[in-house]
Amino acid sequence: MKMVKSLLLGTAAGLVAVAGAQAADMPVKAKPVQYVKICSLYGDGFYYIPGTDTCLKLGGYLRVQAEYNAGAGGIVVGSGGPPTGGGEASQGRFTRDLTNDVNYRTRAVMSLDVRQQTEYGTLRTYLRFGAENVTPAFATAPFFDRGFLQFAGFTVGKTQSFFDLFTHGGGMNYINVRTAGDTGAAGITVWAYTAQFGNGVSGTVSIEDPNGHNKMGTVDANQTNSFGFGSVAPDNAFNTNANGSTTTGSGTIVTFNTPSAFGFRMPDVIANLRIDQAWGFVGISGAIHDASGAYYSSANGAAAVSCSGAANAGANCVNFGHPSDKMGWAAAIGGQLNLPGGDQIGANFVYSEGAAGFATNSQTWMLYNAGNSAGFGWLVDGVFINTAAGASAVELTKVWSVNAGYQHIWPGGRWRTSLYGGYVNIDYNSTATDIICGNRATMVQPLALAPAATFNCQPDFSFYMIGTRTQYNPVPQLDIGLDVVYTKLNSAFRGTSGVNAVQAQNGGRPAVTLVDDQNVWSALFRWQRNFYP
Repeated sequence: MKMVKSLLLGTAAGLVAVAGAQAADMPVKAKPVQYVKICSLYGDGFYYIPGTDTCLKLGGYLRVQAEYNAGAGGIVVGSGGPPTGGGEASQGRFTRDLTNDVNYRTRAVMSLDVRQQTEYGTLRTYLRFGAENVTPAFATAPFFDRGFLQFAGFTVGKTQSFFDLFTHGGGMNYINVRTAGDTGAAGITVWAYTAQFGNGVSGTVSIEDPNGHNKMGTVDANQTNSFGFGSVAPDNAFNTNANGSTTTGSGTIVTFNTPSAFGFRMPDVIANLRIDQAWGFVGISGAIHDASGAYYSSANGAAAVSCSGAANAGANCVNFGHPSDKMGWAAAIGGQLNLPGGDQIGANFVYSEGAAGFATNSQTWMLYNAGNSAGFGWLVDGVFINTAAGASAVELTKVWSVNAGYQHIWPGGRWRTSLYGGYVNIDYNSTATDIICGNRATMVQPLALAPAATFNCQPDFSFYMIGTRTQYNPVPQLDIGLDVVYTKLNSAFRGTSGVNAVQAQNGGRPAVTLVDDQNVWSALFRWQRNFYP
């Protein structure tokens, strides 16, 4: 019996040993690993990049919109040269010409927001890029409008100008508001430092790419066709030559002495001071802008002075000399109040001399009526001339603008309606007006043939925009809305005497016999699915 018992115990022990050995050879189930961990340091949507202390937020949007009497992303017809489609800016009243009454635009955008903590504070990198498809070409074009670093108070890269205060910027409208110098849509390259003084008070100094605000340039009155439109009809796409001039077809229409014409001389210098609180913000900003002219386009009758062999001797001849350097400037004040229920109201005022791009995004106006009338306006930072009688300094153009907007959130929060508007006034001083009118044969095409004794030569003009947008959010992050805007151009060069010499436009248009104020209604309908912004 003892032998049997010992045999059974030994067998059991052996089985236990074998089973233990087999168990040791079997794979062990791994514990769950959290590959994506929420990062709560910077708000919603951030996650830790696995294996690092760096947080990442992916964002973006898909936007589909249809535009009436507007194109290129909500630019009102006639407010920036010929509209998409190549036809005249005809206010949509011609239905068989080359102008698109309706334009489509589809845009897909992705953003990356990467942040981490350092001994100097948060290090942030932000990128936003995408591609869009716009009628009539239907070609997909890539772009990026944001790419900046923030570290220890510095902001460097492509972002919105620190001059901008209250801007419509898409918060209250879809239309591209031309009454403001807002850089939010495309961005601008900056090198900036922001100091925080406590209680929401901050100050920033920034040096910025002048191309962002130098869409206007400075004009030499001696340059052929340097201010208005050339001998061809102004209904072709704008093209920029190597010397900075702008052409339609084979005729030069606007020669701007922009950095592309004589090099990047100095950046725009920006400073602002603002206070941000739960109730909103208020701020002031200022800018210094180089409005100097390039070389004179003539030798002022001096036969000994020449630039033989130069490809662009009439515009870029060093021997011709240049006017004294001139600095333009701009100042702004603006703010926004956050009202109960989520409503918002804001306003902004800008005054500039020789820095028109800070007050408005619009440069060239040309609106044709269905009959014989048209409205025009041309805007530059300054005007100068060099003749046998003497040379002028750069005469700076004065431009001021005011913008305001109000947005109401309806009960339930799914509907919101805004009312917004702005006004821009452009003033050439008496010397600049004399230069323009005295050289209108080369500067104010196609009005150049009008008799001097009867032609109303007044380059000053103004315009305003009033719009309303209503947006519906059936579910969070889905915007469905309609924006309707009225634009009024108070034309330069108004009058009838001698205006019959204005050339007829392509497309079988009658000759323009009246230069007068014009107006246009535009609309934009949008669907947009937003991800984390």
